[in-house]
Amino acid sequence: MKKIKALTGNGAASEIMRQVNPDVVAAYPITPSTQIMEDFSQYLADGKVDTELIRVESEHSAISACVGASHAGARVMTATSSAGLAFMWEVLGVAAGLRTPMVMNVVNRTLSSPINIHCDHSDSMGARDLGWIQIYSENANEVYINNLIAIKLAEKINLPVMICQDGFITSHCVEGVDILEDKDVKKFIGEFKPKYSLLKDNIAIGNLALPDYFYEIKMQNVIAMEKAKKEFLRIDKEVNKLLKHETGYFEEYKLKDAKVVIVALSSTCGTVKSVINELRKKGKKVGLLKLRLFRPFPKEELKRVLGNKKIIVMDRSVSLGSDAPLYIEIKNATESKDIYSIIYGLGGRNIYEKEIKYIFERALNNKLKKLEYVGVRK
Repeated sequence: MKKIKALTGNGAASEIMRQVNPDVVAAYPITPSTQIMEDFSQYLADGKVDTELIRVESEHSAISACVGASHAGARVMTATSSAGLAFMWEVLGVAAGLRTPMVMNVVNRTLSSPINIHCDHSDSMGARDLGWIQIYSENANEVYINNLIAIKLAEKINLPVMICQDGFITSHCVEGVDILEDKDVKKFIGEFKPKYSLLKDNIAIGNLALPDYFYEIKMQNVIAMEKAKKEFLRIDKEVNKLLKHETGYFEEYKLKDAKVVIVALSSTCGTVKSVINELRKKGKKVGLLKLRLFRPFPKEELKRVLGNKKIIVMDRSVSLGSDAPLYIEIKNATESKDIYSIIYGLGGRNIYEKEIKYIFERALNNKLKKLEYVGVRK
């Protein structure tokens, strides 16, 4: 059974955390993810969870405590944003390399300087090669669904998972979210059964690995990521039986007969869908591919569905000195020559329907440049 509850994106994250009732949560709140920990702290104070909530002195300490607790046999969750994620950098690699099954909600916010508290994807994109599974959410409903997937996925594959949502745009906006009954969540995720525990087993964690073993250990991470792709689909379908949603690595919105397609992440996809609906009424064959799973990257699957279409990749982050992160991935996957890069929304600048229309119209009329910065003052 499910019910609809009015929640922000942050509220959806804290709600599923309450239902999961993890053994340990260690966190150092940072804007715009602060509400997640505020809500969860209130759940603890009200006796709705019995989690060991560790209030630490920094984000580096938060992720360190989570890694330690996980390898002691605990089910672990946390949340952060922007500079908080950057402060965790050293331990993010440790968490992945040690095959730590934990879930972290990342509320996307730009990395300074200059100081900015608003949304772009520079934080999570900077961490894209550190070994974490990354799932991106269009709205609060997907935040809830993706967390449900992430718990099971992390514990099945023994890799950490980031659930990403757009800061303020998704995190602070209220909408109707499909919520499962507590008992159904408990039944779905099951009891956490770690493969080992530092408190019970005679093992060592975090050993020194010299050239004679390091390479092989990293190859195990590569293999685990490949397994995560298949496992994501399996768990996604299981969740779909409980909460109907667009399943798969990506959502294809009016894509099949589209001549021009935008590829994008997170909340921007809702704006793109609205524009597509309007342009379709005028007979213009445009579509959207909304990527959900960014790591591991579904390269072959994307190549099949994008085919020979004109592809516009929208990035809410830049890779200074190179092409934008999502654009690089899509270009590599499709090997397309008819592909265009759009940079937008840095530091939280809004993207409007008129700008999406501008992008589509220029592409349909063969006037789009290979690289355009949309929404920046000239």
